[in-house]
Amino acid sequence: MPAPHNSFKAALAAKQPQIGLWVSNGEAAVTEMIATADFDWLVLDGEHAPNDLRSLRDQLMVVEPASAHGVVRIPFGEAWMVKQALDAGAQTILVPMVDTADQARDMASAMRYPPLGIRGMGASGGRVSHFGKMADYVQTANDQVCLLVQAESRAALSNLEEMLTVDGVDGVFIGPADLSADMGYPGNAGAPEVQETIAATIKKIAASDKAAGILVQDLGSAQKYLDMGATFVAVGIDTVIFAKAIRQLATDAKGLL
Repeated sequence: MPAPHNSFKAALAAKQPQIGLWVSNGEAAVTEMIATADFDWLVLDGEHAPNDLRSLRDQLMVVEPASAHGVVRIPFGEAWMVKQALDAGAQTILVPMVDTADQARDMASAMRYPPLGIRGMGASGGRVSHFGKMADYVQTANDQVCLLVQAESRAALSNLEEMLTVDGVDGVFIGPADLSADMGYPGNAGAPEVQETIAATIKKIAASDKAAGILVQDLGSAQKYLDMGATFVAVGIDTVIFAKAIRQLATDAKGLL
């Protein structure tokens, strides 16, 4: 039995738009509820959310039967973090703060088994191979893993052209919050200079064989970036959505008094 087909990777390669959601709650029970929605992909955030390897694994378990594809964002670009996330069942890894082509190559190498990379041969004992049931997993996994790198600094954008040539990178994700801070506009991703930079970057990525991605929190922005050529767009953050809805309900209910 081979590694499962990565439909998300295939969609990115075909430049078919994919709508996703950022999942930051850190609890498999909540993520299971989110997975009943018809998103194409869900980011299980290991960088800023209160997740560890076990909670990410548990969320992958509840997302796997759903239509949404689980994308694991690791905390930092370290090969051992990539290895652990893959062996826990992830097929797609999002790596934050990738500033150079060499960093992107290191991550692509960490994603793949030799001779194409340095991924350790430990899948037979883990859930990624269904505990050895997928007898052909290691022979077929390289074709199904998907690497997304985050460009979220001026350094990354200055190195973007070379990063777009790196074999094994499937998509480049723009981080508006960190990019705007690095450009001198902390907390203001809507600044005209930042928006102009994002637009130019999306168009450059879209013109390559890589897919462009971004996170927004309103559908107007999502439409704008899709029109520019973005392929994978996250349209919100679960904890932000929950908090707004709960606060609004409390306000509305007290208004009855």
